[in-house]
Amino acid sequence: MARYIGVKHALSCSNCTTALHLSLVALGIGPGDEVIIPDFTLIVSANTVIQTGAKPVLVDVDPLTRCIDPSQIEEKITPQTRAIMVVHMYGHPCNMPEIMRISRQYGLKVIEDCAESHGAEIDGQKTGSFGDLSCFSFYGNKIITTGEGGMVLCNDDEIAERIALLRNQGFQTPRFVHNLMGFNYRMTNIQAAIGLAQMEKVEEKVAKKRWISQNYSQLLVGYSSLILPYEAPGAINVFWMYGIVLKDSTISKDLLMERLMKKGVETRAFFCPMHLQPVFREKHGMIPHSSFTQEYPISENLWKNGLYLPSGLSLEREQIVSVCEMLLECIEEK
Repeated sequence: MARYIGVKHALSCSNCTTALHLSLVALGIGPGDEVIIPDFTLIVSANTVIQTGAKPVLVDVDPLTRCIDPSQIEEKITPQTRAIMVVHMYGHPCNMPEIMRISRQYGLKVIEDCAESHGAEIDGQKTGSFGDLSCFSFYGNKIITTGEGGMVLCNDDEIAERIALLRNQGFQTPRFVHNLMGFNYRMTNIQAAIGLAQMEKVEEKVAKKRWISQNYSQLLVGYSSLILPYEAPGAINVFWMYGIVLKDSTISKDLLMERLMKKGVETRAFFCPMHLQPVFREKHGMIPHSSFTQEYPISENLWKNGLYLPSGLSLEREQIVSVCEMLLECIEEK
């Protein structure tokens, strides 16, 4: 994995959630600190920051890439800000050159959440090779899977050594004498063996994901009621999921999903933004109160109108055609 992404160290762990937590702890982030994250993301982004005692600060996303909007990051930086945690959403890379510029200007660390972006690139450089640390998921629905599993990548020798200790209960020599509190975040040997076999086919898997996206876009382009996935200039989107957004439509996302399910087509809604999560709204101490007094129109629109279509690697052209036909039927149905 380190060779594939182009970094020095890769440390396996039990899942991407533990990878993110390890990264934050290894950087020394804790109570009193703030970490900037996208508002539109899986709740894991906020949870792992909160678990360290730090607070996540929310930033809206770009309407095209659905990734954190760099133009809104600087206004959220305070003296307490320690890091930016970016998420390469649904396979599209964030604008890492601009994010790294901001991080250098303000002396911030960058953690890349690459759970959905195995093989994605910007200007020929793979996601996971830009930040101080990057975290990958090998969950069952990911491009590379070990059933359950994760990995932390970095170029810093000291951080890599610290993560190796933290993930393994802080075991050192002599054994059973501990100098730091660690965690049981190890990956099993069986998972690692599966992962090695999966890596032999990583290019094939990425190519298949892009082929699936090309077929969907070919069949759906031109329909004004749909916003299709985007690929920014210089970027390679691996289209982990083929996500569409309803636009100016007379049908709601929920009704569309219900109609498709009746036809045997299972879909998934986009992520619910962090500022709308009941667990955070009811306990304001977890996220700064200011995050709830601001607006996140792009994140809210994606949640309200976004869903992804079947995107599994086993899909064939005939199935994609069938899904598109039923999708359009369901949209036009009165």
